[in-house]
Amino acid sequence: MRPTILLRALALVTVAATALMPLATQAQSTPQTSRPMKIGFIGSGNIGGAIGELLAKAGHEVFFSSRNPDNLKPLVARVGAKARAGTPKEAIAFADVVFLGVPYSSMQQIGQDYAGALKGKIVLDAGNPNVRRDGPVAEPAVAKGAGVATAEHLPGARIVRAFNQLNFKVFLSEAHRAGEKVAVPLAGDDKEALTVASRLVTDAGFEPLVVGPLAAGKSFDSSQPIFLKAMTARELKAALKLP
Repeated sequence: MRPTILLRALALVTVAATALMPLATQAQSTPQTSRPMKIGFIGSGNIGGAIGELLAKAGHEVFFSSRNPDNLKPLVARVGAKARAGTPKEAIAFADVVFLGVPYSSMQQIGQDYAGALKGKIVLDAGNPNVRRDGPVAEPAVAKGAGVATAEHLPGARIVRAFNQLNFKVFLSEAHRAGEKVAVPLAGDDKEALTVASRLVTDAGFEPLVVGPLAAGKSFDSSQPIFLKAMTARELKAALKLP
């Protein structure tokens, strides 16, 4: 090859490599967890897909589920090597922690089908009951608080109210932002489950804020004024009048 042609070829390779550098830098910018876990998702729509993607980028293994797992192939392809898909039963068996992100109209059926398998499991409850969307089944959940209602559907599960207060687009755009991070409120009765949930919130790129026991989760349900408002932990404490 002539020297001139060789130099041109090398220049093109350099330009191509330079163009790809921002992508590589971005891919490497997510801090990697020191304690990878297996997270199973019941409900792999907008919120489940978003949180699964963030946790997979941090080094956790994620298992998305559906009654029709083939429909999840695009999601698995997008999330990458840390992701797989199957049925809800398979996701529960796989998981150290289960993420529950389904319309509240599905909760009664989920309790009937999977309460036994979820007993003793840490369950992150991200669902938001909405009477207009979900019908009368959502009324008691709105009245008593979604976390408390979910615990009644899944007796023995270690429920933590988590990842329900913000839109999935905010989770994707604000993860690992510079400066004060966006806070994610948590509520639960199981101390170890709250510790695990807090670690996963941190790995996803946010600051965990434990609000109190599971009943306190009502303070950040979808019926409350702070719903869908992205705030720092300092701002969220003030809004919820926490010490």
